[in-house]
Amino acid sequence: MKLNSRFICFSLLLILLSSCGEYNKILKSTDTMVKYEAAKRYFDAKKYSRAVTLFEEVVPMLRGSSHAEESLYLLAQTHYALKDYVSASEYFKRYYTSFPRGEYAELSRFYAAYGLYLESPDARFDQTDTYKAMQLFQDFIEYYPQSEKKDIAQDALFALQEKLALKELINTRLYYNLGDYLLYPFPGGNYLSCVVTAQNAMRSYPYTRHREEFMYYIFKSKYEMAKQSVDEKKDFRYRDVVDEYYSYLNDYPEGKYAKEIRKLYEEIAKQLKNTD
Repeated sequence: MKLNSRFICFSLLLILLSSCGEYNKILKSTDTMVKYEAAKRYFDAKKYSRAVTLFEEVVPMLRGSSHAEESLYLLAQTHYALKDYVSASEYFKRYYTSFPRGEYAELSRFYAAYGLYLESPDARFDQTDTYKAMQLFQDFIEYYPQSEKKDIAQDALFALQEKLALKELINTRLYYNLGDYLLYPFPGGNYLSCVVTAQNAMRSYPYTRHREEFMYYIFKSKYEMAKQSVDEKKDFRYRDVVDEYYSYLNDYPEGKYAKEIRKLYEEIAKQLKNTD
């Protein structure tokens, strides 16, 4: 049994050494086509680390040849397979820029966008790649409105928009939670910033699933500003809060925050009754 195990290990070692020897031999070759065909074999075998090294070397040499189009596309796909989505996106963009009517132009436009979609970070962080991916998806849908991948592109685009909406919601919550802390040198301070951020987000992302929460924070922030207002402005600001109350309940009569908002409205109604 031990002999069989040793034999298997020895055989595997020989295969590994043979494979490494073959790869090193290809790397040292001065024949571009030998390297290109080897890169394709490694790609098909899913040995992407080896394939990408060879593709990186031969793509510049194949520029202007009959293999230029395919080699550039395969280089992009290899980076994509290695989950190096930023590099993949750049090579896909280089492909459809160089070959706008090429065989792989549609797929290149799609994967250039989808790679950045996969690279898009958590909503708490910088969203540069998110904005780039959204623009690329919009371009893809415009160029290929009948594409089989159109639905995937649209779903990804909506997901990215939702992520941006969530980022704005995080900012909205932050402003509200800061409240009177570190007051800005203008009336309303953090509460006003909360209202402006939420309203802008609702205009930019009208179909977001966070819409109810944005409306809730607009109501609560305006309520807090009204409470802190000087007497001559209280009546006007409370009436503004009442408008937000009706807007929220009109859209979400059984909403998550409906009970809380109704309770606050009762207090506002009493306040307005005392001023009449």
